[in-house]
Amino acid sequence: MKILVINAGSSSLKYQLINIETEEVLAKGNVERIGIQGGALTHKAGGKTFVIEKEIKDHTEAIQLVLNELIDGEAGVIRSMDEIDAVGHRVVASGEAFKKTTLVTDEVMKTMDEIAELAPLHNPAAIKGVNACRAVMPDKKMALVFDTSFHATMPDYAYLYAIDYDDYKTYQVRKYGAHGTSHKYVSQAAADYLGKNPEDLKIITCHLGNGSSISAVKGGKCIDTSMGFTPLAGVPMGTRSGDIDAAAVEFLCNKKGMDIHEALVYLNKKCGMLGVSGVSSDYRDLTAAAKEGNYRAQLALNMFTYACKKYVGAYMAALGGLDAVVFTAGVGENTPHIRASVLADMQAFGIEIDAKKNEYKNDGAIHEISADTSKVKVLVIPTNEELVIARETAALL
Repeated sequence: MKILVINAGSSSLKYQLINIETEEVLAKGNVERIGIQGGALTHKAGGKTFVIEKEIKDHTEAIQLVLNELIDGEAGVIRSMDEIDAVGHRVVASGEAFKKTTLVTDEVMKTMDEIAELAPLHNPAAIKGVNACRAVMPDKKMALVFDTSFHATMPDYAYLYAIDYDDYKTYQVRKYGAHGTSHKYVSQAAADYLGKNPEDLKIITCHLGNGSSISAVKGGKCIDTSMGFTPLAGVPMGTRSGDIDAAAVEFLCNKKGMDIHEALVYLNKKCGMLGVSGVSSDYRDLTAAAKEGNYRAQLALNMFTYACKKYVGAYMAALGGLDAVVFTAGVGENTPHIRASVLADMQAFGIEIDAKKNEYKNDGAIHEISADTSKVKVLVIPTNEELVIARETAALL
């Protein structure tokens, strides 16, 4: 069985074709600058890379271009589209409408249009991707796999905000979380690595990248997560502020002459590591600047790791103990000093990193970096969100 995984952005589209029996990636690639001058498809298969540069007017044309490459005589990995059994689509937000992976129907897509405002930067693009696939492959079964689904198991006292309860019921304003497919994958992979049943484990998963979130996983289910109604909440990120007092936002609006839309752009695009450091949103640039003595770059890194440490401590309390901490995503997998800072001085809680193990070079494998004396295992696990999407899509067929 072969599943085509689609992750559609507003002007881009990433894809993978996965053999679900072997979990092998047969081909993958991305389409860039859809609807913008300078469009291109980069397709990788059989150890080779193929690039097509052409104007791509919309997502439908992008999908057709991808399918052409998949069956191409030189670049292709299948003989015809008949070999694609289904398509799995990544969707950021489900609201309360969908609690799990859902097969695409006209009614489902109508609901998707209605809840698009819950993730205005992401969901409309995903809808474009689904509609494009339905136009080009009308007979294929398709599934929506939501970033928020893994967090649907949070108890109400964890996901609710202390606002008027009637406003929650009317407008569905609550914590939804994000990066759920990543948190699900690495928490399951941690259980497999440790040789234990997920139901017997208490795990904290740290998805650290330009966007970062931390989740508490008990018995294989999420009980809390750091992102909120949108991915703006939680720890400070590349360009996002993370948690902030709402009154401070009003104060800044008055002082800077911003309306609420401008304030959200400011908090999402101009704050976080970029805003504090004045250098970059890229942690590699921040690390280099900090080494050269840049105070603000070091401050930004300190704020990030301190916030992560607080969430780890809080979730350890919420879990009632801890068996493992998992780091994943771009920063979590590739930045030893960030991992070390997040878990520094936590020996009293049974968490201790081995400095030498922590300095390994990322080779795509799972690495255990906890000290032999650490009661809590510390793991670095490369995430694989596409595989989760393929698995969940196949499970519905």
